[in-house]
Amino acid sequence: MTSEAPGGPAPISLLIVDDHPVVRNGLRGMFESAPGFTVLGEAADGVEGVARAAELDPDVVLMDLRMPGGGGVDAIRELTRRGARARVLVLTTYDTDSDTLPAIEAGATGYLLKDAPREELFTAVRAAAEGRTVLSPAVASRLVTAVRTPAAPADETLSAREREVLLLVSKGTSNKEIARELFISEATVKTHLTHIYAKLGVKDRAAAVAVAYDRKILG
Repeated sequence: MTSEAPGGPAPISLLIVDDHPVVRNGLRGMFESAPGFTVLGEAADGVEGVARAAELDPDVVLMDLRMPGGGGVDAIRELTRRGARARVLVLTTYDTDSDTLPAIEAGATGYLLKDAPREELFTAVRAAAEGRTVLSPAVASRLVTAVRTPAAPADETLSAREREVLLLVSKGTSNKEIARELFISEATVKTHLTHIYAKLGVKDRAAAVAVAYDRKILG
C-alpha cells in the first residue's frame, strides 16, 4: 500500500503475476533496479494473484493472461468484483481480439505486450497507478477496430458534460463516484453514458474510452 516516503512520494508498489519464474524474476529485477518502484510479491497464477493482491494491497498488478491453474481474465474479473484498490496492467505475449477484449471488459486498466521497451513499461505502470487507461498501439488499434460500428452515428459531438463524464470513466471512476464528483445523480450519469455510447457507436465503457482516444477526444 502506498504511503508518503521521506523526501518525496512513496514508490509505486507492484505485484507480479506470471506462471514463468524467469519472467517474474526478470520483471522483479527490472523494477527493483529503477527508482520509484517496489515489488511487494509474486504469484504463479490468477487464483494466487487474487489472494496475494488482497494480502499485499499493491498499487498495480502486472497480470499475465494465459496461466495454468487460473487465467488472468478470471483474476481481473474477481479483483473488480471485490472492489480491489489495485489497478491491473495486463502484460502478455498475446494481442488477439479473444484476449484483448475480455481483459479490458473484465476491468483491466491497461494492456501491454511483453516486448514493450523498458521505459514504455515504466511509463505504463506510472499511468496505471494514477488510474489512466494504458493501451499499446497494436492493442488500441485492435480494440478500436473491434468495437467500432460500420456506420458512424451522424452526431458524434460530445457535450462538455459528456466529455467530463468520459474523462472520469477513462480514469476508472465508478458511476457513483462520477455522480459525487460532478454533483449529479447516478441516473443522470447513466443517461450521459447512454448518449456517449450512441454518439461514439459503442456498447460499453472500455470501448468508449478506446474510441475516444482514437478520435483524440481524450488524450
